[in-house]
Amino acid sequence: MTDARQFAPATERNREPIANVLARVLPKSGTVLEIGSGSGQHAVAFAPRFPGLRWQTSDPDPTARASVVAWMEVEQVNAPPPLALDVEADTWPLARADAVVCINMIHIAPWSACLGLMAGAGRVLAEGGVLYLYGPYRIKGAHTAPSNEAFNQSLRERDPRWGVRDLGDVILAAARHGLEFAERVAMPTNNFSVVFRKTSR
Repeated sequence: MTDARQFAPATERNREPIANVLARVLPKSGTVLEIGSGSGQHAVAFAPRFPGLRWQTSDPDPTARASVVAWMEVEQVNAPPPLALDVEADTWPLARADAVVCINMIHIAPWSACLGLMAGAGRVLAEGGVLYLYGPYRIKGAHTAPSNEAFNQSLRERDPRWGVRDLGDVILAAARHGLEFAERVAMPTNNFSVVFRKTSR
């Protein structure tokens, strides 16, 4: 039988620092919708760590969804199967979540994907719900490290629609959908955790 698991080395390095922030900002119970679950390595690490939460994975790529399922089977993680979710769609296959988690996605996608993420999170989150983002960001137009500037260049060479986003632009996009910027946490290798909370509108 072919092993459908994909391996993302960065996941092994960043999952513990990410988990430490999630432990502080996620609710104790409810549903977490993970956007762009990729290989599934984050899901199989976080679902058992937060047993009060229902960890719902998603990805638009069927190969990625197969990897998520394979990881869950190997690691014996009890979580629902991944959803086929396009962040830019007007409706998502999950109508309500208590938190939305999106790791390393918005810089490896067109800006329209970030806008779709904010619109969708604004729809599915109830008041007080959390949107958690992780990845590299420019701050007030400037890269935070030479390595991030080089990474941005490599992304744009792969696809000119990709690139390290300015956090101010992300915050403005979030605000249009009732998502209030709560905090920025410096993370290893020049990344940030960025936390938003849904406000009443």
